[in-house]
This record gives sequence, structure tokens and C-alpha cells, in this order.
Amino acid sequence: MSELRRKMLTDLRIRNYAERTQETYIARVAEMARHLGRSPDELSGEEVREYLRYLKEERGVSRSVFAQVMGALRFLYGETLDRPEMVARIRYPRLKRRHPVVLSPEEVARLLKAIRNLKHRTVALVLYGAGLRVSEALALELRDIDSARMVITVRHGKGDADRQVVLSEVLLEALRRYWLSYRPTIYLFPGQDPEKPMVASTIQRVLKAARQRAGILKPASAQTLRHSYATHLMEAGTDLRVIQTLLGHRSLRTTQIYTHVATERLRSTRSPLDALSGVLTSTE
Repeated sequence: MSELRRKMLTDLRIRNYAERTQETYIARVAEMARHLGRSPDELSGEEVREYLRYLKEERGVSRSVFAQVMGALRFLYGETLDRPEMVARIRYPRLKRRHPVVLSPEEVARLLKAIRNLKHRTVALVLYGAGLRVSEALALELRDIDSARMVITVRHGKGDADRQVVLSEVLLEALRRYWLSYRPTIYLFPGQDPEKPMVASTIQRVLKAARQRAGILKPASAQTLRHSYATHLMEAGTDLRVIQTLLGHRSLRTTQIYTHVATERLRSTRSPLDALSGVLTSTE
């Protein structure tokens, strides 16, 4: 391990970044060093900007990967190398605000029924029934399910924050049926190694196949189930700040996007044109 890598890793730990974020940031910086053939502490601002252009225009990396690279480089130059002039040159691009894809309750039911494996279906039930991120759902341990208080404890969520979410009666019964069949010991959803959780890619493949079997045209990922959970809460009249807490959002602005996709509220809003229907009819 190089001295720069060791120092950056130490800084990430001191700042209490999640272990997965530490690994991702270190990997993104290492990728840039390999591509440019030089240590990051020797690069100029123009060289870093050219690398970012290469990622965006030539490699066409996804928005999430690009955001990881930006976060890693801003941390490297801002914290570890103490070069604020470099951070000023590494600016996040303006992103188009896209509404999340949301399934209707009927589509959620069809999707869940199309998942044939009990373990995989139970994971999907947790994703939708508790609104968890896939990483949070797969990291759950048996101790995190509190049937006495009817809550699920989510440990080390995004930003390494813990929170509690509601455990529904339906989800509790599903978890009990699942436990009787699989008898997990540590992680609720272990992978092939019982001491490690299932990997997220498995669930994403399962959801994709179930979507096709169910004849659902919309994308149906783990994140889609989380979006659907939040939107259906919104449509049921749940307070926005309660939804923010359940989802583990730091900012209320992040949660407010669901106000734009809650169709039940849209349908309950009366158009001013409706008030003119009698007048329009009488003049015909």
C-alpha cells in the first residue's frame, strides 16, 4: 500500500466514512492513477479535468460512478492533500432532475408474486415493506428485527447513520415463514457463505426476471421498490417529515421529490375547468 493510499484511508476513517465508501473512494482514485500512469499528488488541475472529461465523454460512465469519482477526488485533494485550489476545479456537473419510477400497488403485488424463490421474495418484501436500500436490507441481522416493539433497526445506513423503521404485521409474518424454512443464524439474508450477506446483484437479477414474468413494462429494481414505498406512503397521507425519517434522508428536499409523483393527490385535485362544466353545457 502506497503512503498516499494509507493516508487517505486514515483520513476517511477519521471522518467516519462508511467502510463501503472508503473502499469505493480508494478504488476510484487508484483507477485514475493507473489510467494516467502517475501518482495523484503529482497531477495538475488540468490533468484531473481531462480525466473527468474522458470518463464522461469517452467511457460514458454512469451518473453514479461519475459521482463516486467526483466525491473521491474532492476528498483526496480537499482533505488528504490539502489542495483547495484543486477542489475548486472539480465541480459537480448540473444534473437533470428526474422523477423516480414508481410502481402502482397492483404492479408491486404482481412483481412479488412473480418471484418464485421464498428467500428472494422475502428480500423484496423487506425492500418494499420497510423502504430500505438494497444494501441496508441485505445487511440486516436477526437482532435487528424487534417483533416486541414492531420496528426494524437499520444499522450503518447511508452516511453511516442508524435509524428505525416500522415493521408491519404482514412483513413480520413473511419473515417468520422465511426463518422457519432457512434458519439463518447471523445475517437475515446470508449468501453462500453464511457469515456474509447475500450480494445485491443477485436481487437485482431476480427483480429483473420477475418484472418480465409479471409483464411489467416499467423498470423494477430494488430502488424502484423503495421509491414505490415512499410514494404510496405519501398518497396515504403520511407526513413528509415522517417519510424523511423512515427513508433516512438527511435533507427534506430529497424527500420532497415524492410529492411530484404521488398520483392519488393529483387525481384528487379538481381542475378549475370542472367548475365551468355547467356553464359550458348551457351555452351549447
